[in-house]
Amino acid sequence: MNWLYVVLGAMVGAPLRYLTDRAVQSRHDSVFPWGTFTVNVTGSLVLGLLTGAAVAGAVGEDLRLLLGTGLCGALTTYSTFSYETLRLAETGARGYAVLNVAANVTAALAAAFAGAAVGGTLWS
Repeated sequence: MNWLYVVLGAMVGAPLRYLTDRAVQSRHDSVFPWGTFTVNVTGSLVLGLLTGAAVAGAVGEDLRLLLGTGLCGALTTYSTFSYETLRLAETGARGYAVLNVAANVTAALAAAFAGAAVGGTLWS
């Protein structure tokens, strides 16, 4: 039955990723992949909040599967991040490629740590 929670979360996360990516990217006249950056940082924040709540004992396994594995797993996208970074480098936008890697890793980790701290504080 656990797989059903993952599938249900992914059914929301995947379209949410696509729609968010398109909405954010359409507002920026830049080759930098702002849409993917936004979903990766947002998903990391949500996963951090969920982790903080889980460590505090406020979230059960079903919700972790639904939101963590399903929703956040489908919302965030390492493959698109990698592809977009490669395309930036191949098209001569190497500075943007380096910025994309540094910004995604730094901001996503910061969001996850901040989310975990907030989640742990709220539910402990």
